[in-house]
Amino acid sequence: MEFRDNEAIYLQIAAYVSENILLGKWPAEQKIPSVRDLAIELEVNPNTVMRSYEFLQNQGVIYNKRGLGLFVAAEGYDKIKAYRKERFIQQDLPVFFNNIYLLDIELEDIKQWFERFKLENYKSKSDKNNENK
Repeated sequence: MEFRDNEAIYLQIAAYVSENILLGKWPAEQKIPSVRDLAIELEVNPNTVMRSYEFLQNQGVIYNKRGLGLFVAAEGYDKIKAYRKERFIQQDLPVFFNNIYLLDIELEDIKQWFERFKLENYKSKSDKNNENK
């Protein structure tokens, strides 16, 4: 994982965990990597991972089963999606809108680029649903 200088590392790790939840890699009620395992995987201090997990626990995204580890909460997907959506709307969207205005980019062009991006980077949601049947 490549860390950016403009955001705290624990928040970037929380975003990484959140992305795995949103992509369905870590579904509801599934155990997530231990603090130690994730720290080794990401090559960071375990205290930093612990801070990320505490942040996500406070939001109700993950929870601790005493003696068993941390698990994705039943409503974890919905909670992290709502949090990230609000954060995107408040922080990222204004910068995005400013750029498309300054660069005279049309919304129709953005829609085409977005559709191409989804095809190249993600399976469609209907493909995922068919795999789960």
